[in-house]
Amino acid sequence: MTNHWIDMINADVVLIMGGNPAEDHPIAMNWLTRTKERGAYILHVDPRFNRTSSIADVWAKLRSGTDIAFVGGMIRYAIEHNRIQQEYVREYTNASWIVGEGYDFTDGLFSGFDPKAVRYDRGRWAYALDAQGRPRRDPTLKHPRCVFRLLERHFARYDADTVCRITGTPKEAYLRVCDIYTSTYAPDRAGTWLYAMGTAQHSHGTQNIRSYAILQLLLGNIGVAGGGVNAMRG
Repeated sequence: MTNHWIDMINADVVLIMGGNPAEDHPIAMNWLTRTKERGAYILHVDPRFNRTSSIADVWAKLRSGTDIAFVGGMIRYAIEHNRIQQEYVREYTNASWIVGEGYDFTDGLFSGFDPKAVRYDRGRWAYALDAQGRPRRDPTLKHPRCVFRLLERHFARYDADTVCRITGTPKEAYLRVCDIYTSTYAPDRAGTWLYAMGTAQHSHGTQNIRSYAILQLLLGNIGVAGGGVNAMRG
């Protein structure tokens, strides 16, 4: 866990993806029940309707293995609707750092891919440096090659219609999840993201979790009571 189980009571929105705590983590579910009683939203994203879904304010079904598309659309939604915790993103992430000209993403591949070795030359992804050898920054986040703008461009492909076609999620439920969860960008609100083996046990499990982390960083849900990306374990 990034945060303690008890900390969930501080969340305004709880999103559970890749887990079923009502059946698999009953002690954790106790804290989720208390959180809901004090007015928090519970969102459950899962291919199946189960006991956790039954207590959720929104259940959004999706096809197994389409997690990244689902969260990619949430990232686009947050950026499009200016639901970004600006100070946190600017001061406590690398969003303002400018990436060198060697980096690109075309037709599903990042620059520097060697098809024979089947690996990337990650040196192509280096930051642009100033005269002192430090990464250049743009605190306004407007430079076209700063991390934030490259991120925006990367996730622009995940519009709601495309996401729902890939995931099979009803559009109304998907947009409701996006709206409720990204509301936690406000400084006086917090959202916690819970996952378990339904997320991790994929060939792309690490990338699933990375997408959760990107969204939480954009919303400023890191290092706050009721926030974090939390793996439900025994």
